[in-house]
Amino acid sequence: MINKLKEIKNRYDFLSQEIAKPETMADMDQWRKLVKEHASMEEVAHEYDKYAAMEQEAEDLRSMLNDPEMGELAEEELRELEKELMEAQERIRILLLPKDENDDKNVVMEIRAGTGGEEAALFGGDLYRMYQRYAERHGFKTELMSLSEADMGGIKEVIFVIAGKGAYSRLKFESGVHRVQRVPETESQGRIHTSAATVAVLPEAEDVEVEISQNDIRVDVYRSGGHGGQSVNTTDSAVRITHLPTGLVVTCQDEKSQLKNKEKAMRVLKSRLLDHIKRQQDDEMSQNRRSQVGSGDRSERIRTYNFPQGRVSDHRINLTLYKLPAFMDGDMDEMIEALIVQERAELLSASGESL
Repeated sequence: MINKLKEIKNRYDFLSQEIAKPETMADMDQWRKLVKEHASMEEVAHEYDKYAAMEQEAEDLRSMLNDPEMGELAEEELRELEKELMEAQERIRILLLPKDENDDKNVVMEIRAGTGGEEAALFGGDLYRMYQRYAERHGFKTELMSLSEADMGGIKEVIFVIAGKGAYSRLKFESGVHRVQRVPETESQGRIHTSAATVAVLPEAEDVEVEISQNDIRVDVYRSGGHGGQSVNTTDSAVRITHLPTGLVVTCQDEKSQLKNKEKAMRVLKSRLLDHIKRQQDDEMSQNRRSQVGSGDRSERIRTYNFPQGRVSDHRINLTLYKLPAFMDGDMDEMIEALIVQERAELLSASGESL
């Protein structure tokens, strides 16, 4: 591990000099690439500098232990310093964990009503509002891509983007089946019903990551249809894009402009295609190397929202919070932080490395 840290520090120092050179800055694409690599190493390099300085100080104190005058004081300082060294080692181990290359990206979220009819659609709408509130709390921006409403005001399906640095790192654990237990407004006898909605969380693809040939897609345009059969507009502005090699289909009709609908549909298609490629790669990996928290299996029931008891339970980490109203208002950080800690613990256990 120390050798790995030294390599990172040497590379960081080299890049510090390289990005300051005029000849490097002349090639902006290459310069941006080096600056990004430099920034990714900065925290580790600085933490290693502090660790190395503490190690040297510890060596100096050890050499003083047999000194008749300074030995007792040196022993006391060394005990405190060794605690700080252990804490620094843990911080470095966490910093050296494999990074999810998508963590800093925006997310494309898809919510679909599952079992439970109109109640499932109403719950889908509740989840959509919950993620909007969460985005607001973190200063993220939300952009609606596609919306299909149900008859009673719920949502059959909604696709939207949450944009902001680190959005994917915090929301990637939301993929899966979300179950709700509550008494529907239409239930006259007060019986609790169980319904579900599925959530998919995809990192938004960048153009350089996914190239789609025009020969691989079929674009169909048609007239938009509104809620209850109303006409959204009288032009063929709705767009359906089919990716022929994979069969992925994306529709968008929320904009009045056919061009804007096509642009939005292509953004969603690229993100789904990136996710498709990533899942194929994941399937080739050993199951033991995949995080159980962040596997993103959309058929897995990950969470239950129990309204009569005011609780929300995440089944992957066995955590129950009795703050359901606040949670549904976007106060999700306690749950998300616990999921991040669990993933980190799994990765640390798998790495088995020490300084």
